[in-house]
Amino acid sequence: MTLPLLRTTCQFLHRNRSPWSLMSSLLEYSPSSSYAAFKDIFSRSKNIVVLTGAGISAESGVPTFRGPGGYWRKYQAQNLATPEAFRADPSLVWEFYHYRREVMLSKQPNPAHIALARLEKKLKEEEGGLKKLIIITQNIDELHKRAGSTNILELHGSLFRVRCTSCGIESLNYDSPICQSLLGKGAPEPHVPRAGILKKDLPSCTECGGLIRPAVVWFGERLNDRILGEAHDAMNQCDLCLVVGTSSVVYPAAMLAPEAAEGGIAVAEFNVEPTPVTNEFKFHFAGPCGTTLPRALGLD
Repeated sequence: MTLPLLRTTCQFLHRNRSPWSLMSSLLEYSPSSSYAAFKDIFSRSKNIVVLTGAGISAESGVPTFRGPGGYWRKYQAQNLATPEAFRADPSLVWEFYHYRREVMLSKQPNPAHIALARLEKKLKEEEGGLKKLIIITQNIDELHKRAGSTNILELHGSLFRVRCTSCGIESLNYDSPICQSLLGKGAPEPHVPRAGILKKDLPSCTECGGLIRPAVVWFGERLNDRILGEAHDAMNQCDLCLVVGTSSVVYPAAMLAPEAAEGGIAVAEFNVEPTPVTNEFKFHFAGPCGTTLPRALGLD
């Protein structure tokens, strides 16, 4: 086990408490759910960071591929979203990502995405640049971008960005389908057979003709050092952190908000249920993010 992986595993074991331990912690300390108290801090904050996860997009109907029902065909996402899976069967992996791309093209930002985009615009127009908002997202669906947000760090990449496995060039690609061989492929039902598309017919690089892959961070891969560094810089400069729709168990992103809270930064969590780190935050607003977040921001 490499040192970074060992460190990440230790951090996960420290944070990812048992349900009984989580319940005991919540009984010891209960974060505030006062919208008035939150709005008071929010009104005085100048550097706001928003961390978002799968929960914010689930309200737009985006599959999370988590839990007992988190399958595509007979596969769990973590078994397909790996470099090893792509090397072994690039056709199958591209079927999976083609399905995800097509699903996302049919989805729309929900009130939580829209509230954050409206807030960014409002701060620019009304505060003259004196207040800043940055979104750090673990999602790869680009719903923040489609809602109108511009200051976004995509920790795990994007479904609509591709990278050549030969020359390394990255580019945006919104083609539907991304190649003709995938037209009509990718159905999620368990009985659907593999398409078995030849490598030469899979999505290819417009520069060198090499096989391209989704430019997302797969299991076992490192996050982009530059983007992760910018995320840490943003956290170090913020005076308010919002954690929206994230389970706070996927590292290293899961460390960001607890570390901010330990440093005295007010952290407000918006989620349908408590997480392993809820008791470390100043606020917790339970319920759909599309309802609680706009209300907290005064944009409902």
